[in-house]
Amino acid sequence: MFRRIRVALLLYVLLFVAVGTYLTQTRVTDWNEPLWVNVYAAPADDATAVDSTIAAEDLAAIEGFFTSQARAYGLGLARPFRFHAAGIIDTPLPSLPVTSSFFAAIAWSLRMRWRVAMLNWSSDAPTPDIVLLVVHHELRDGLPVERSGALRKGLIAVAHVIAEHAAREANRVVMAHEVLHTLGATDKYDPVTNMPIFPFGYAEPDRAPLHPQDKAELMGGRVPRSPREAEIPRDLSQVVIGPATALEIGWTTTLQGAARQHE
Repeated sequence: MFRRIRVALLLYVLLFVAVGTYLTQTRVTDWNEPLWVNVYAAPADDATAVDSTIAAEDLAAIEGFFTSQARAYGLGLARPFRFHAAGIIDTPLPSLPVTSSFFAAIAWSLRMRWRVAMLNWSSDAPTPDIVLLVVHHELRDGLPVERSGALRKGLIAVAHVIAEHAAREANRVVMAHEVLHTLGATDKYDPVTNMPIFPFGYAEPDRAPLHPQDKAELMGGRVPRSPREAEIPRDLSQVVIGPATALEIGWTTTLQGAARQHE
């Protein structure tokens, strides 16, 4: 009898969480009002002392990029995102799991969601729609930047960037990319080669000749210069949000309609 009650309670909790998650994800992509994004600077786990300042001009540039791209798809909001520099976190974030283990991914997700819940609870500001955590790394030979990641269910994005002034504009691309992951946008590049996948990972898939491309699709990640070569975009002026990504985040309802609007 007690076992049945426990099972029933567990099923109720799971149903409650699932419904809440569905309603949240539906709300943030209905675009009835701007999405508030709290941005925190977080230390790297290598304990390197670097400048981890979140500059207002960086956030304004990302806002402006999203605004111009949304306008191309006819989105009614004048300002779809509002970015706010929320402060600096004192301790390193949980690292992404190095394996593809399901349980490791779940554990990382729970730790991240707990950290963000504590941030929201301790803040005097209203609870944001999305939390973006920006980890600045010193650029050193032989030290790759840790993989960025995002949680759609928790609406949490983690962007690992280079703490160099020359990298600031490229860092903005990384931050914008991870924010869209929280809204359901998928990667459009080959994880082995990092090459954009044709056609949805290309900014101009109908271009003739196809290569070289001049811009990157945000979720494609790079500018395809040839079938086997691609470059990291230097800044957001070299990036667009393609029709497939616009469909995934709710800026349009059909892929064909998105393509026509974006022409």
